Amino acid sequence: MEPTLNVALVGYGLVGKVFHAPLIRHTPGLQLHTVVSSDAAKVHADDAGMRVVADAGMAFADPDIDLVVIAAPNTVHAALANAALAAGKHVVVDKPFTITSQEARQVIAHAARARRVVSVFQNRRWDSDFLTVQQLIVDGVLGEIAEFHSHFDRHRPVVADRWRERDQPGSGLWYDLGPHLLDQALQVFGMPLAVMADIAMQRDGAQVADYFHVLLCYPTLRVVLHAGSLVPANGLRFAMHGTHGSYLKHGLDVQESALREGGIPGQTQWGVDPRLGELHTATDYGVQMARLPGIAGDYRHYYIAMRDAIVHGNPAPVTSTQALQVMAMLEWGVQSALERREIACTSLDD
Repeated sequence: MEPTLNVALVGYGLVGKVFHAPLIRHTPGLQLHTVVSSDAAKVHADDAGMRVVADAGMAFADPDIDLVVIAAPNTVHAALANAALAAGKHVVVDKPFTITSQEARQVIAHAARARRVVSVFQNRRWDSDFLTVQQLIVDGVLGEIAEFHSHFDRHRPVVADRWRERDQPGSGLWYDLGPHLLDQALQVFGMPLAVMADIAMQRDGAQVADYFHVLLCYPTLRVVLHAGSLVPANGLRFAMHGTHGSYLKHGLDVQESALREGGIPGQTQWGVDPRLGELHTATDYGVQMARLPGIAGDYRHYYIAMRDAIVHGNPAPVTSTQALQVMAMLEWGVQSALERREIACTSLDD
């Protein structure tokens, strides 16, 4: 029989409560064993029998724990990951992996020495619309891709009182949504030649970036990554244009809203987006449009792959190289915005 891995979840804020806890609970071969939180009542309101400890060190020292999932503020990602690895645990870190590429290298090296699996949570590889985009590219439906636009816009005109919007390292929209959009782009197109970024604060009272518009430059392809906080008409998610046609998709993947509403991962119709994409195909008679259903998404595939990496030695769902690539892109984006120029994407071995 396959072993069951006991998981300790560090942090029970929005990310820990809404994403990680239900996905862990509903992934075969994983068991949510312990939650690290200073608010035990909040955890027990969802799971009365859950073991809750206030100190992460107590979970790390528990010999029954196999895997530690870190869903704490970005500034402590590296320290918690290193502490968990030192205790002999496998580790998942919510994005961003760390707040600097130097920290990322240190955590990766520590995991290699400890012979433990470390990975960063990139659940949006399993968004319905992104899976559909990948399949269209693989099948060559649009021909050679010339432009790829990825939007994650919001209408949040009031600055919230939360750590993600305070002036501290690793905060702001670029480090919040940038890792998602960068990871998706790198998955389908690889590392670009250069990056040009505009990262700004637009809202009254903003302490950190709440807008970014980033251009990834390939030999002929151009990839645009965009997120804003003052976008009432925020429906566009993907626009992809090629020599044979275009694909447009509006609306976000439905899994986040389902999780927020208490949906059970894996239930009937899980990850099926009712909003169809638009496939515009160039023909001899003009451009014809058809509605295209998306491939069903399922964030549990991340944890299934993590389970198999630990138990069977399979590749991690997000490898160390991929985690480091995103961290480097985040830093090059910041450098580009500060210096107002194009930054070459050099080898990570440099």
